[in-house]
Amino acid sequence: MNKVLAFSRYAVFIPALASILGALLLMFQGSVAMIVAIMDVVTERTKLKLTIVDVLTAVDAILLGTVLLVIGYGLYELFIDEDLQVPLWLQVQDLDDLKSKLIGVVVAIISVIFVGIFVDTDRAEDVISYGVGAGAILTGLAFFAFATRKDPSERNKRVRGGTPAA
Repeated sequence: MNKVLAFSRYAVFIPALASILGALLLMFQGSVAMIVAIMDVVTERTKLKLTIVDVLTAVDAILLGTVLLVIGYGLYELFIDEDLQVPLWLQVQDLDDLKSKLIGVVVAIISVIFVGIFVDTDRAEDVISYGVGAGAILTGLAFFAFATRKDPSERNKRVRGGTPAA
């Protein structure tokens, strides 16, 4: 039974791979949208506010791709290969690390969406409702992050696998 349970952790491979593939797709589409926005400005002299909305939409797709990349790498690192070579800022020691990284990227996405709505001339009446909604979500995320944070001194005492550091 232990071997079956130990092997079941590899079920996370498919969602991790799907997240990484989704991240690559969104980053590609966001990059294409950014290039199109640049070309529109150069060739059609697009107005500034429309350019801002187009650029923020592209950035939003890229940031969402970043969320999926963090999820994919984090799941893979947590469940399959803890020695995955990733930058230090992307290393995930436990689910709390993954949670805090995701909250940070979600805050950035919400901010980008709100700024896009703020500068969009066609949706000016929605600014207040979106601002209140975004503020509520950000407040909830901040409260959740604060309420579930772990003492940094406890984290430094442990290494992977729950064994004390030497």
